[in-house]
Amino acid sequence: MNPVQLREALITGAPVFGTLIVSPSPRWPEVVATCGLDFVFIDTEHIAIDRAQLSWMCQTYRALGLPPIVRISSPDPYLATMALDGGAAGIVAPYVESPAEVRTLRGAVKMRPVKGRKLGRLLAGEPPEPALSGLFKKSAEENLLFINIESLPAIEALDTILAEPGIDALQIGPHDLSCSLGSPECYDSTEFLDACGTIFKKARAAGVGAGIHFWGTPEDAIRFQELGANLIIHSADISLFQKHLRLEIAAIKCGAGIASANNRVVDFPIV
Repeated sequence: MNPVQLREALITGAPVFGTLIVSPSPRWPEVVATCGLDFVFIDTEHIAIDRAQLSWMCQTYRALGLPPIVRISSPDPYLATMALDGGAAGIVAPYVESPAEVRTLRGAVKMRPVKGRKLGRLLAGEPPEPALSGLFKKSAEENLLFINIESLPAIEALDTILAEPGIDALQIGPHDLSCSLGSPECYDSTEFLDACGTIFKKARAAGVGAGIHFWGTPEDAIRFQELGANLIIHSADISLFQKHLRLEIAAIKCGAGIASANNRVVDFPIV
């Protein structure tokens, strides 16, 4: 799948599937490419990945037909441009709560490489020159803009956020959202699931993708699809490694008659 195809799937409501990639190992992409994914999610908000590593990862996954979607560390248009320059197929802007933030991100993602006062005038409604219109059309199709919805104020502003053009998908940050709702990590609560359903429903009604990054079970992912999500980012390489290695080591020890001295379960935190 290329970025144009991913964008088309998102806005038409077709289901697309990805996972969070933490490891920058050069052996990792060829393995990930065999897992039936449509794209990969790379997080630079919470994961320590430097600019050179990020660019290498983006270029490699793109070459394998897995568009890399990069979450930047803040809703900053300059960080968005930097990620795209490194090879990202799209960006995820974290903790967006206003249409003004979306507007500046749209300028960085969909109207590259125009900046400064000219970009300000264009975002304010000034029509672009014909040659620029063609460039913007190509940029809008090939560079994806995901907006993280992670708070109650974002939900309250959702209609005005979605009124801004250029959004390809809304993506829920479940940990932050649950905290903003006052019920940290209560992912089975009616309040949390209702909030997810509202976000998904409004996104799809606006013709943009609706999704979530969640690290639970396949059944959890199916539940979010039933609530209206068509963008599923399931778990992470490090979480899946931890889960399966822990189970297999426990099975090996059991076969050897060894009881584990430490049954403490510490899941890799994903937010």
